[in-house]
Amino acid sequence: MLSKLTIDKAGRIVLPKAMRDELQIQAGDTLELESSEGAITVRPSTGSGQLIRENGLWVYSSGEPLTPEMVEETIRRLRLERDRQNWGMDV
Repeated sequence: MLSKLTIDKAGRIVLPKAMRDELQIQAGDTLELESSEGAITVRPSTGSGQLIRENGLWVYSSGEPLTPEMVEETIRRLRLERDRQNWGMDV
């Protein structure tokens, strides 16, 4: 998606709603900004999850709960990868 943005007097830009929705960016999220050879790249910051100890167990917390659909899709994908490996097929 290509968009033109205007920088205000304070140096701020507003990302269009369609772009925020596409990238699943919400208010309060952290972005990474990189400049190189006359270009600026803005991308969602990754790796913000942390390991926390709950009731004696280490639990990964990404800051937001997983939806049931995300859990089901992950299980389906991992089972398919395992089955393909067991059948001698390339993964």
